[in-house]
Amino acid sequence: MKYDDTTIVLPTYNEGKNIGKLIGMLLKSYPNISVLVVDDGSKDMTREVARKISKLYKNVKLFDRSEEELERGLTNSIVDGLLLAKTKYAIVMDADLQHPAEKIADIKEALGRRNKIVVAYRAEVPGWALFRWIVSKSLIKIAYGVLVIKNGSRCRDIFSGYFGIETAFFKKIYQSNKSRFVGEGYKALFDLLKCLRSGSVKIAEVPYTFHIRTAGESKASSKQVIALFRSFFS
Repeated sequence: MKYDDTTIVLPTYNEGKNIGKLIGMLLKSYPNISVLVVDDGSKDMTREVARKISKLYKNVKLFDRSEEELERGLTNSIVDGLLLAKTKYAIVMDADLQHPAEKIADIKEALGRRNKIVVAYRAEVPGWALFRWIVSKSLIKIAYGVLVIKNGSRCRDIFSGYFGIETAFFKKIYQSNKSRFVGEGYKALFDLLKCLRSGSVKIAEVPYTFHIRTAGESKASSKQVIALFRSFFS
């Protein structure tokens, strides 16, 4: 399978302990794939590591959002990355090593079957704290209900941060629905699904085991939960 038509979009914030390892895994496993690091103003060495690698490999790029004085937020970073992608396909994944890189092959294969979107869903989450599991499941149920009411598209993991998409398709949808994406939020896929009428696009799904973070810290906060509720009504 060829990968020169695919860009991996990596939104980052303080992932200096993980980003080098992840990029190394991607370049080794997927020859000629493009990697775009979209950094949201990290306070650690994330940008320095990504910039150093980009000087060694022409298919690795860094977009430093702090230099552009742009509004912060994970969804903003993901949107910027997808808009900057020049390849036919783009795959969004976290840079914290919780998303297994080996699933990229399955996502790409499903995109090649003319699916507009391919969502990697968390089939297993070993070691997840009970409180976090309860909060996550509760928010997902509310969000799923929102999609039903809005007649939006649905899938098994509407909050997944690991998904592939036809780049031109995303750009078209975004241009018509900019106000519905809550940039400071962290559920870009959910914002996208809101904009798609149920059954209007082909969505494939790929199962994976969600790894426990081994380095760095979670970025989840009450501010992001508030942004999520804003997204329910946009």
